Amino acid sequence: MQTVDKELVKSYLLGLQDSICDALQQEDGSPWQEDNWTRPEGGGGRSRVIANGSVIEKGGVNFSHVSGDQLPASATQSRPELAGRSFEAMGVSLVIHPHNPYIPTSHANVRFFIAEKDGEDPVWWFGGGYDLTPYYGNQQDCEHWHRTAKEACDGFGVDMYPRLKQQCDKYFYLRHRDEPRGVGGVFFDDLNDLGFDQSFAFMRAIGDSYIDAYLPIMQRRREHPFGERERNFQLYRRGRYVEFNLVYDRGTLFGLQTGGRTESILMSMPPMVRWEYDWQPEAGSAEDELYTKYLIDRDWV
Repeated sequence: MQTVDKELVKSYLLGLQDSICDALQQEDGSPWQEDNWTRPEGGGGRSRVIANGSVIEKGGVNFSHVSGDQLPASATQSRPELAGRSFEAMGVSLVIHPHNPYIPTSHANVRFFIAEKDGEDPVWWFGGGYDLTPYYGNQQDCEHWHRTAKEACDGFGVDMYPRLKQQCDKYFYLRHRDEPRGVGGVFFDDLNDLGFDQSFAFMRAIGDSYIDAYLPIMQRRREHPFGERERNFQLYRRGRYVEFNLVYDRGTLFGLQTGGRTESILMSMPPMVRWEYDWQPEAGSAEDELYTKYLIDRDWV
């Protein structure tokens, strides 16, 4: 049985937060506001936020490592074998909301969970992934995003990318709207069947590839001209992001139910958003194209 090295995972995650923040700060030019926090029930974290930067309207890259004597109902309902175990959960989670509507919002997270009980083997797994939420679709950007994700997966089996793409499409879906949140990416959870070493290696491959997937898109679109129409559509579509995170996202629910730090949990929310009653895009418009060409089930590579 392979040794489960929690400290090795934590060290990687802290380094990943640093490398992602460094790359984004170099592109945006704005410093991160850093906030180190502790959780009374156990653990803490390091939150970093950019607000009103030159490219990023709001961005957050959060590291957290929380622990507790018992899990909330949201965790044990589907995993009754976890009842009565102490737990540790650690991860890096980020959301970037750019100013320019032609730069998509991006989300990524990688995480590790372990539940332990005296006299029994630990229950552990890795999870994570990343997904892209464009406001104005661009074929080149979507193909690049998915191609980078596929390359990160390919070393772990030819079936890994198509399986995790399908899981991402299924997870980031707003059932009450009957539409996907964006164009997806990859998503995995409960990963332990590869053994600790390979499962950890896969999580690192996903975490390390995020900047390669997103930064070229940001660089290509940051100077694209836009006006009030595009801005209003961006704010309208951001409403879908809020709806998903508050209604469906497991990480948000887990964080709130375990007494996590609300400011860090909700840092993914966009700074400005709007809702309009029964709004429909004009047929044949660029806004309509998002729905008909991009927010559909399709292959990108």
